[in-house]
Amino acid sequence: MAKRGGFPGGMGMPGNMNNLMKQAQKMQKQMEESQKELESKEFTATAGGGAVEVTVSGKKEVTKVKLAEEAVDPDDIEMLEDLIMVAVNDAMRQVEETSAAAMSRLTGGLGGGFPF
Repeated sequence: MAKRGGFPGGMGMPGNMNNLMKQAQKMQKQMEESQKELESKEFTATAGGGAVEVTVSGKKEVTKVKLAEEAVDPDDIEMLEDLIMVAVNDAMRQVEETSAAAMSRLTGGLGGGFPF
């Protein structure tokens, strides 16, 4: 009587699944390395023609804010707030774009997805 279920004689799917698992582990390691590399970088953005400069780490933490003396006007606090907001948002966008580009490089080799 024929055996029901399971995989046929050690060929076919088990070998493919093993290769797929190895590829997934390799990709996971590359993703972890890419994340560590990103976290070690700094991204700087300016606003107001350089009146405000903000530096953000790859971990999305503000690490430095530099203000030009002329940007600090007690009669126009709103302008300074806006410049800081613009610079922070631009620096955060740089982090996101760099992260997305790194992920695209890693996942671009999948060639249309998984074979199942």
